[in-house]
Amino acid sequence: MAFESGSVTCRMFYVPGGLPDDAVERFAAAAAPPVLDMGREPVDGWVTSRHLLDNNITDENATVAGYLYLYLMQAERKIPPALLRAECRMEELAEMQARGLAYLRRSERSEIKKAVVDRLLPQMPPTLKGIALVYDRNDQIAYASTTSDKQLDALVLHVRSTAGVNLIPIEPDTAALQRGGVHLSALTPTCFVPEFEYAGAPDTVGQDFLTWLWYASEAGDLGSALPDGCGVIIEGPLTFVFEGGGAHETTLRKGAPMVATEAKASLMAGKKLRRAVLTMAHGETVWTTTLDADSFIFRGLKLPKGEAMDPVGKFEERMMALRVLRESFLGLFDHFLKLRTHPEQWEQTLARVYEWVEKRAARP
Repeated sequence: MAFESGSVTCRMFYVPGGLPDDAVERFAAAAAPPVLDMGREPVDGWVTSRHLLDNNITDENATVAGYLYLYLMQAERKIPPALLRAECRMEELAEMQARGLAYLRRSERSEIKKAVVDRLLPQMPPTLKGIALVYDRNDQIAYASTTSDKQLDALVLHVRSTAGVNLIPIEPDTAALQRGGVHLSALTPTCFVPEFEYAGAPDTVGQDFLTWLWYASEAGDLGSALPDGCGVIIEGPLTFVFEGGGAHETTLRKGAPMVATEAKASLMAGKKLRRAVLTMAHGETVWTTTLDADSFIFRGLKLPKGEAMDPVGKFEERMMALRVLRESFLGLFDHFLKLRTHPEQWEQTLARVYEWVEKRAARP
């Protein structure tokens, strides 16, 4: 499942005020209906983390190691496209033969398709999908396995209607406001190439952060951003982006993208990192993930291996490891914001970044 084993893909949320004391009862009242009783229309609702058909939500099975752990289950019946095309074509051919026609009008084909859908859809088994949600009561932080805007909207809407609270995605703008009182809209767009006319927008601050982090990790310029014994590495695949003329996006995947000529060329063209592999280490403890700079989504996150043997203990260790990563990562973002919002310090930082870009090694 999403959080108890293997790699994790998730995003983080602030939960202002926290979930109410009767949250479990509220989620139970909005539990998913029995899937086998569903008709043609999709259904959704909350289930436990045990499996996507378990709609018996209680204090005991909704909580794991002190964390609220549920799924937003979505079920719908779908006709496989190939089956639908074949069934429609058989009906069309039979109709043409019966009437002695060489072809059918579009309206007639539409009517046949509707009749086929009406006949086949009730026979299709439900297709299940689940969005995992873990809530940390102590920090009033939630984690969810959402990546698309559609999933995000569905989750936020259901949590609001069920528990009466808002999930606020932890992204560059919300993290800056929550942790530093900084409104990113007040920042002047910046670029990592001198004398480059950059027409970007403040919503690229996440890209500024990841590009700066790449520079700082290579140049040893993280300062006090991390405690002693900790480190950060940025690796490929690398995705560069620039909203302007020419090629807007460049992705370097194979070979040695960190020192590739294309990497330096992308930086020199004013592009910034939007996605890269981030490795963080505390001593011998290592986290590795692909980071989306614009949304702070962790993709394919590999958490440190714990020592617990039982499922509950393993889950607790993984959530504690996720918390350490969250605070270390956002601590780096705090350090970047202090530089970014201090004009003199940022100018000095940019001068060092300019030199790093100009002198960095590059090979074909």
